[in-house]
Amino acid sequence: MNKEERVMMAFRDLFNKMVWLNKAKMERSLKGYKSSEVHCVEYIGRNGDSNVTKLAESFYMTRGAITKLTKKLIEKGIIESYQKPDNRKEIYFRLTKQGKVINKVHEELHKEFQERDKAVFEQVSEKQFDSMLGFVEKYSLHLDEEIKKLDGICLK
Repeated sequence: MNKEERVMMAFRDLFNKMVWLNKAKMERSLKGYKSSEVHCVEYIGRNGDSNVTKLAESFYMTRGAITKLTKKLIEKGIIESYQKPDNRKEIYFRLTKQGKVINKVHEELHKEFQERDKAVFEQVSEKQFDSMLGFVEKYSLHLDEEIKKLDGICLK
């Protein structure tokens, strides 16, 4: 196995472990809500004037999929839609009181996950951090370019 394959396998393994651990905890704390719903709530909570287009771009999902997701969240009373007086065409989303509670629980879980993993990060030097961040940023830019190539094919 070459270095690229080892890195990709390590990333996959790391990602799967994080998802499994975090999902198990989230399912207990946020019973009845899917991960996609919770992360949509998080995005709306962090970003003013969220709309279907911004959510679709952020989650690499189709606008149709986001429309279904936001309809479910509206039905559950977690988000509400609104329009600006000067733009009656565009529909935006904001959190309801219940949505803010869910977002707060989710934020607390993230803090808990960071605390859980703190011991590992305390062992990493500044140079190692810089190296890891540099690699992740380069790889992310590469993936952005690959996504742009597919944009017209599968994200419409």
